[in-house]
Amino acid sequence: MKTHDVQSISIAKPRSEVFAFIANPANLPKWTNAFKSADAESAELVTPNGAVPIRLETRASAEHGTVDWIMTFPDGSMGAAYSRVTEDAGDTSIYSFVLMAPPVPLEMLEGALEEQKKTLAKELVSLQARLEA
Repeated sequence: MKTHDVQSISIAKPRSEVFAFIANPANLPKWTNAFKSADAESAELVTPNGAVPIRLETRASAEHGTVDWIMTFPDGSMGAAYSRVTEDAGDTSIYSFVLMAPPVPLEMLEGALEEQKKTLAKELVSLQARLEA
């Protein structure tokens, strides 16, 4: 059973600009459907059952171009998302995102990841449009 998905998108902006936008957790609601709000320590995660407050840790390294998020849910379970901004030709960047399966019971895992994959694809297009505008 697959427990992750990797997706990427090309963004016609310099790596430093793309990284700065993605590394700021307050921008998560601007390009993702998963967050109603977010800051350096917490977030409201949108779920089918409503918004859930979570602890959010953003681990960003400008030197390496990595932005990772560690999410702690009210029940103590944890989730993670890993991403990287890579320089491409000219002033273009590649943003890659490793989507990890959500912390849900095994019987729900496959369907949950499949839904999140579709959502992520749309979110990456939204991010690209926002940054290239």
